[in-house]
Amino acid sequence: MTSAPPEQEPLDDGRPVVLEPTPPGMWPTLLGLAVAVLAPLFGFLVGGMFGPGTIGDTVDPMFLSLFAGIVIGGIGLLVAFAGGARWWKHLHRQGEA
Repeated sequence: MTSAPPEQEPLDDGRPVVLEPTPPGMWPTLLGLAVAVLAPLFGFLVGGMFGPGTIGDTVDPMFLSLFAGIVIGGIGLLVAFAGGARWWKHLHRQGEA
């Protein structure tokens, strides 16, 4: 037994790889949907960490963080709708080949 590696045949170039760009609007749609789904959950998580607050508080920290998560999720949903509209227009272009 020797420790020398076995002789290998030279590798060919292989098949060519063609990279196609993603359509415009795809990434805003996916990221907006992810934010829209996860932001209220994180708002609820942060509100649970803050706790219910005290009796004399004017605004409950749990409510405030959940409300902020819902607002951020709504912004993510608007971004997803705008990206989806752009994606839809790209996929349904008329007269272009």
